[in-house]
Amino acid sequence: MDNNFECRACGSKNHHPVIDLGLQPLANNLLRKEDLGKPEPRFPLEVVVCTDCWLMQITHIVPPVALFSDYVYFSSFSEHMLRHSRSAALRYIEEKKLNAGSFVVEVASNDGYLLKNFVQAGVPCLGLEPAANIATVAREAGVDTRCEFFGADSAAAVKKERGGADLILGNNVFAHAPSTNDFVAGLQTLLKPDGWVVLEFPYGVDMIEHVEFDTIYHEHVFYFTLTPLLTLFKKHGLDVFHVERIGIHGGSLRVFACHAGRETVRDSVPQTLVVEAELGVATPAYYMRFSSRAEKVRADLQAFLLEQQKTGGHVAAYGASAKGSTLLNYVGDAARVIEFIADRSTYKHGKFSPGIHVPIVPAEQLALSRPGYAVLLVWNFADEVIAQQQAYHAAGGRFVIPLPELRIV
Repeated sequence: MDNNFECRACGSKNHHPVIDLGLQPLANNLLRKEDLGKPEPRFPLEVVVCTDCWLMQITHIVPPVALFSDYVYFSSFSEHMLRHSRSAALRYIEEKKLNAGSFVVEVASNDGYLLKNFVQAGVPCLGLEPAANIATVAREAGVDTRCEFFGADSAAAVKKERGGADLILGNNVFAHAPSTNDFVAGLQTLLKPDGWVVLEFPYGVDMIEHVEFDTIYHEHVFYFTLTPLLTLFKKHGLDVFHVERIGIHGGSLRVFACHAGRETVRDSVPQTLVVEAELGVATPAYYMRFSSRAEKVRADLQAFLLEQQKTGGHVAAYGASAKGSTLLNYVGDAARVIEFIADRSTYKHGKFSPGIHVPIVPAEQLALSRPGYAVLLVWNFADEVIAQQQAYHAAGGRFVIPLPELRIV
C-alpha cells in the first residue's frame, strides 16, 4: 500500500486497502497487429478508501491525456444507452422547462449520443469532449462540441463566451477526473444561480455489494458513495438535493446538485445516507471482504476456462470493454483460452485486447463460429446482448456471466 498516498478530495493520508488488482495495462488501449511485439506498459491498479472522508479511489494515476486523447468507446453503439439517455434528456427538458433561451452543457459528451436529443428539441447545448476522434464524430452529427477537458478554467471560459448553464450533465465522467476539487469547482463556476447539475456514475455500494471489481480501471479514479460527496460539494458551494439509484452499468447513482440553498433537499438524500450508514460505508470493515470475494470470482472463471481447454471446448467472449480488460488480465493466462472477442463497434474490429491480446471481431462472428460458450464481458448489458445474439443462443451457444458468481445462461 502506498504510504505517500493523499486523498484527492480531502487531503488526508489515512486510508484502508480495498483491493489490489496488480499491474494492469490501460483498459481501452486496444492494440493493432503491428503493436503486439512491442512493450506494453502496465501500471499498478489498487483501490483504497480514505478513512477520513470515506472516498474510494485508486492509488496510481495515469495522465488523462494518455487515457483520453484517442478513445475507442462510442456510446451510440449501445441501444440501451441511447434509450436511457433520450429518456433522461426529455425528462430534464420538461422538469427544467428548457427552451430556445436555455443553455445545456455536457461534460465528456462522447459522440453526441445524449446532446442530440436537446438539439432535436431546439435547446442550445455544448459538449466538452477530450477525445479528438470522438469530438469529430459528434460535430459531424450536428452537436456543437469542443475538444477539451473540464475544470474550473474551461468552465470560466465557456461562461465568459456563452453565459452560465441551466443544466450541466455528466454521465460516467465524474469518476474519471483526477482533480475532483477542480471538477466540482468548475460545476459551481459554470452553473446559473437556479441551474442544476446532474451526474451519473457507477455506485460504489453496488460495486462492493455485487463484487463488480471489473469496473475498476485506471480511467475510473473514484468509486463514489453519497457519504463523501456531500462534503465535497459543500466545500464548493453546492448542495446535493436529490439522488436516484438506477440500474445502468450494474448499479449507478444519479446525483442532482444546485447552488447552496437554492433547492429543498429531498428525502432521497437522508434516506440514502441512512442506508449507507447501516451498511457501514464509513467503517473499514465494510471493505474488508471485497478482495477475497473477487479472488473467488477469478478462481471460478479460471477453473471453467481451463476445464474447457482440457476437454477441447471452444470459448469466445462478447464485448471488448474496459471492464473486460480488467477481468481478463486479473484472470491471467487462463484467459488465453478465449479465441476471440465479438463486439458491435467497428472501431474495435481487427484490434487486440490489452494484455491478453485476444483478437476483436464483428459481433456476427459469434453466430458464425458457434463456440460452445461466450464469456459475457459486458454483463451490464446482458439482456441487450442476448437479444441481439438470438441466432447464437438458438444454435446452442451459452453465455457465461462471470460475476458476482459464475453462471451459465
